[in-house]
Amino acid sequence: MQRVRLIIEYDGRPYAGWQRQDELATVQGALERAAEALDGAPVTVHGAGRTDAGVHATGQVAHLDLSKPRPVRKIADALNHHLRPDAVSVLKAEEVDEDFHARFSAKGRAYRYLILVRRAHLTFDRGLIWRVPVKLDVRKMQEAADHLIGEHDFSTFRDAGCQAKSPIKTLDTLNVSAYDNRIEVTTTARSFLHRQVRSIVGSLVDVGRGMQEPGWMKDILEARDRTACGPVAPADGLYLERVMYDGDA
Repeated sequence: MQRVRLIIEYDGRPYAGWQRQDELATVQGALERAAEALDGAPVTVHGAGRTDAGVHATGQVAHLDLSKPRPVRKIADALNHHLRPDAVSVLKAEEVDEDFHARFSAKGRAYRYLILVRRAHLTFDRGLIWRVPVKLDVRKMQEAADHLIGEHDFSTFRDAGCQAKSPIKTLDTLNVSAYDNRIEVTTTARSFLHRQVRSIVGSLVDVGRGMQEPGWMKDILEARDRTACGPVAPADGLYLERVMYDGDA
């Protein structure tokens, strides 16, 4: 048996999320079909995180076990051949020890959320970025974001269907940056609650629009009440950018 770690990118628009679902197109389903075509037998692909419908990835990590070991340098090319025409690409494949697990061995995850400030509707970037038609105050958004850094009870930013055992998480970073009319919200943590990032971004945009003051973010965090949260940002602008493991550069 050969265990292989994959680094994957995908466009989330055609898929009902990462997790395999009967009669629905999913990223895991596409990868498992490609792996079965390569290995000649059913293969389970384990992902580092379950992204929602419409959410993208530039650095998702997964692992699989192949019953027929082969040169690792050929595995990515072979999987990509069988993935066509899916909007999924294996960027890298490497052999790992049998105790490696894409999800449980992960030490951190990084997400990036993209916002485009403009009045005109999107043409080329539709589904890949959140268009906000009014100017946003990035300084105030960062001031609000600072209230969320560290260990907190994030119940306010937790989806009702979240299956995590505890709402307590630690945000290591949460940064808001502007590049002309493009705004990026980046965040890192060991793990996240279901829709936590999108819930945070939606509330930050309310602050940026002047609908709330930065201190409001602290108030709703301390409320530990989902109904206190601002609107949830759409899936369009969210990207799983990186998953970190011991020994990574």
